[in-house]
Amino acid sequence: MNELLPSAERIAARLKARGETLAVGESSTGGLVCAALLAVPGASAWFLGGAVVYTVKAREALAGITAADMAGMRGATEPYAALLAERLRARHGATWGLAETGATGPAGNRYGDPPGHSCLAVAGPRALAVTLRTGSADRQANMRAFAARALALLEEALE
Repeated sequence: MNELLPSAERIAARLKARGETLAVGESSTGGLVCAALLAVPGASAWFLGGAVVYTVKAREALAGITAADMAGMRGATEPYAALLAERLRARHGATWGLAETGATGPAGNRYGDPPGHSCLAVAGPRALAVTLRTGSADRQANMRAFAARALALLEEALE
């Protein structure tokens, strides 16, 4: 997690200076993004909450995303990451939402995406979404790479 802290600290400083807030939804990063952000002292001033949305049941319970919301969409895509970011932003009343969804490995996901595939999105005053493919089946390395890219995407949105 140490490699994530410089980015988390920059994000914290920007959010605090602007009086803005953040909510996070993670899947395959398993809470690494939230952990990095919450490691910054004073996070309670800008971090409103986060959820590990790892299953369909969690998606419904934690993000309020129903089967009807998912019509014509599948998980581990940019549109789904954008929906998750927006839904968590709205549910928390946050300025910004950040979401990650993907396949860490060692195998791909049920949608046919290979290990090392992640989609990330930011919702708020500036909306962004990207897909990352590491080409690796190393689960832990992918979790770190996905978390780093999620934080970098949020930094980009905050610029």
